[in-house]
Amino acid sequence: MRRKLVAGNWKMNGNLAANSALLNELVAALGHAAPCDVAVCVPAPYLAQCQHQLADTVVSWGGQDLSAHEAGAYTGEVSATMLADFGSHYAVVGHSERRAMHGESNALVAQKTLRALRSGLIPIICVGETLAEREAGQTTEVVGEQLKAVLAVLEAADLTRLVVAYEPVWAIGTGKTATPAMAQEVHATLRALLAGQDAVAAAGTRILYGGSMKPDNARELMAMPDIDGGLIGGAALKSADFLAIIAASGAQ
Repeated sequence: MRRKLVAGNWKMNGNLAANSALLNELVAALGHAAPCDVAVCVPAPYLAQCQHQLADTVVSWGGQDLSAHEAGAYTGEVSATMLADFGSHYAVVGHSERRAMHGESNALVAQKTLRALRSGLIPIICVGETLAEREAGQTTEVVGEQLKAVLAVLEAADLTRLVVAYEPVWAIGTGKTATPAMAQEVHATLRALLAGQDAVAAAGTRILYGGSMKPDNARELMAMPDIDGGLIGGAALKSADFLAIIAASGAQ
């Protein structure tokens, strides 16, 4: 049985004082056990703070992006080894905001995924369609192309070391949410694509839902057979909401 993962994506939010309060509240509430794996993916300047406050707790941490390059003259970029230096476990790769605002291609996302894996990080690979693509009936084609580009550069054994996150672009920060049945349909499609590489490994690969998961819909979404947790945006910035979603992961 796949252990669920609830990962918070803080995006470009936070400051030292607010972060400290949020992390302390999470650690205090969770204690030494949690019903699922828990992580926060934070802006790079706050990785040291996470390492300091979260060491020896049940909460892991990671970055929101990484460079496809190992090192070199890439001003402003953050390498996988830099993330690892601060004890990061995860790295979000190919978030829709990176794809849309920074022009990240499927090929670049694939290279970033490979760099993360080779540096010992667990990539959280984001795939998802826009509203126009969904209304045109292109969801399966779009998410399929995004995931296939990554699978093309990986070995079957890598499937056990990655996480996939389905984030319908039309449901991110809009208050709209795919119904559990809609989300499950896409998650099942993604698992079938993974199974084409290695059926056994695909059965253990976690696929998260990342479109406006909140306390009031988390339990129903995570009850679906192929939804293995959530990649949480705004709700991850409020300890009560984030903790409620974590609790929902164990109420199956």
